[in-house]
Amino acid sequence: MGKLEGKVALVTGSGRNIGRATVLKLAGEGATVVVNARSNQAEADAVVKEARELGVKALAVMADMARKDQVEAMAARALSEFGRVDILINNAAIRPHKPFTEVTDADWEAVRGVVLDGPVYLTRALIASMVKNQYGRILFFTGEGAFTGGSGRAHVSAAKMGLVGFARALASEFAAQNIRVNVVSPGSIDTRRDNPEWYQGRAPSAAGIPLGRQGKAEEIAATCLFLVTDDGGFITGQTIHVNGGTGYY
Repeated sequence: MGKLEGKVALVTGSGRNIGRATVLKLAGEGATVVVNARSNQAEADAVVKEARELGVKALAVMADMARKDQVEAMAARALSEFGRVDILINNAAIRPHKPFTEVTDADWEAVRGVVLDGPVYLTRALIASMVKNQYGRILFFTGEGAFTGGSGRAHVSAAKMGLVGFARALASEFAAQNIRVNVVSPGSIDTRRDNPEWYQGRAPSAAGIPLGRQGKAEEIAATCLFLVTDDGGFITGQTIHVNGGTGYY
């Protein structure tokens, strides 16, 4: 018996990188998994195949986290297919860099839509099921830059820090229903990066990390697993920094 036998988990942005690693980590402990991608059906299907090879049920659902209708449809599909969602991991994000004086309304709405609004709408769509079952585990992802600040990231940092406040409020409001809510804040992680322009020519690296290396997607996945199982049973409303020692917040 795995630690998550009988549980259903939905992980957004899980066609690759940290999301994929997290899906497979949860599946390895027996969880039924819902894989989400915005538009790459082939990537999502590949992760579903990997999860099924671990012996669990898996479903791919395409949805753009910035589209409320698609987010709500994804929640409805997961509930219809499996009857419940016990674990929600809000991983999907975009991180465009731009000087604050050049950020347009459209830029802000695009970032806020994926980073903050989508997780709010998805959590709202699923939490009633968790309350009914008196069981829920919810994770949000922020980032080191939101705590340290950084040129060209004001809109991203604002949206990501919004998730910290959201998580703390949910943790307090739903603790009595056995729903735990936490935030994971990765440092520099060695993942595939499809938008080099977001990093202003300075791709994340091991520079300045006391442990002398970037983190691995599997290490973030292991942190998620800890937080959603009974191993992390007395942790709620917290932000866990997984950054190799680059900062203490």
